[in-house]
Amino acid sequence: MSSLRDAAAQLFDALDQLGIPYAVGGSLASSIHGYARSTQDVDLVVELTLPRVRELYSVLSPHFYVDDAAMADAIRRGASFNAIHLASGFKFDLFIASRHPLGHDQLAHCRKIQTALLGGDPLNVNVVSAEDIILAKLLWYRNGGEVSERQWNDLLNLEKAQRDRLDRNYLKVQAGRLGVGDLLRRLQEGMEPGSST
Repeated sequence: MSSLRDAAAQLFDALDQLGIPYAVGGSLASSIHGYARSTQDVDLVVELTLPRVRELYSVLSPHFYVDDAAMADAIRRGASFNAIHLASGFKFDLFIASRHPLGHDQLAHCRKIQTALLGGDPLNVNVVSAEDIILAKLLWYRNGGEVSERQWNDLLNLEKAQRDRLDRNYLKVQAGRLGVGDLLRRLQEGMEPGSST
């Protein structure tokens, strides 16, 4: 059976081969940035357009279960689609950058980081920046009604792990643009979920 590292390397190599920008996000990115989170799958943000669907499908389909109709639908609806590695069963969720308020920023500010978190030998991975992970989580928290203690605690832990390395100006500007500046201030003050300034 193939490892998660093997599955990820095959997916990343296919995207690189086609020149499709991508970055790992979600729980794996949070773990790489110093706040360990368990995950059943790997989230990626990708810059994929309708004219490239068939090309990506052709490169992935020998090694992954992918559905070209689902890929096209994800682009049209701003959803995600799955790529399931045939040899291992590992699942990757691919989110369309152009349909997310932070998608293009996540790709523009991603960093190549060497990590062994996928198992085996370290792998160079394009990873969404800690700042953009925080901003995305603030959006999810707001859109979820600001009631998830787990989401807020994830934010507190990630902010604490990255505190001295965060680009505070970028966070402030982007949070204002996204309408979550108040949540960012609460987070930076270390406030508990549901509390107000």
